[in-house]
Amino acid sequence: MKGLIFTIMICVAASTAFAQTTTANSASIGADSVAKNNPTAPTMPDTAYHAHKAPGFSFDVTFSRIDLGLTTLLDHGSFTLSPNNQFLSYRQWKTSNVGFDLVQFGYRFNSAFKIYVSGGFDWTLIRLRQDITIQKNAPVLTYTEDDVHYSKNRFSASYLRIPLSFYYRSHEDANGGYFRVVAGPEIGVLLNGRVKQISQENGKQKFNDDYHFTRLRQGVFIRAGYGLMGIYAKYYFTDMFENSPAQKGLKEFAFGLTVGF
Repeated sequence: MKGLIFTIMICVAASTAFAQTTTANSASIGADSVAKNNPTAPTMPDTAYHAHKAPGFSFDVTFSRIDLGLTTLLDHGSFTLSPNNQFLSYRQWKTSNVGFDLVQFGYRFNSAFKIYVSGGFDWTLIRLRQDITIQKNAPVLTYTEDDVHYSKNRFSASYLRIPLSFYYRSHEDANGGYFRVVAGPEIGVLLNGRVKQISQENGKQKFNDDYHFTRLRQGVFIRAGYGLMGIYAKYYFTDMFENSPAQKGLKEFAFGLTVGF
């Protein structure tokens, strides 16, 4: 999945760069033509604000706000896991967050500000350090210690994400680019939990269950950037797990790069 996301990001970046180059070349040709037709015409800098879209409602099928970042667990506000949660010790640089939006509906007030609600998917991918197996259908979040060494032991959750976005963009600069910031609340509906393990003894194994991941998570997000890419951060107020008292106060924070917002 990560390979697919990287491929899409490269393709989007390449097409955007080509479009910007084509626009710049067209503008240059137009300016040269005017200068030739009227050599005495003064050249003035373009300081106008370029409005691209009129106010109104819109509905779009899209593939945007592609997030690729790192996930960090916060145990009662601390980056250090408590003794009850030590079995969830994870590899920081391999514990990730991936997500994107597919549909959106909103209202544009002017070319600088709009509000929209969107829908997409979001994954939390935790790379566990220990050779353990999180148990299915357990009354609380439970694990067993294994004699098998796992080259990969991933504990993950997939969510339907529904953010409400407040979008603001600055005036265009001389190159036609602008700064953007988007922020708002987000809810997530649990779709599935999964344990994926790879070992020499058992090969590749996958186990699906809800694993007590919270079924309705609530949080906030912010995205900011210039041009095609930017950075993002998300924080969820709800506990990461439910109906498992030992994990009360364990929350999730994610940050990274975002494309196409």
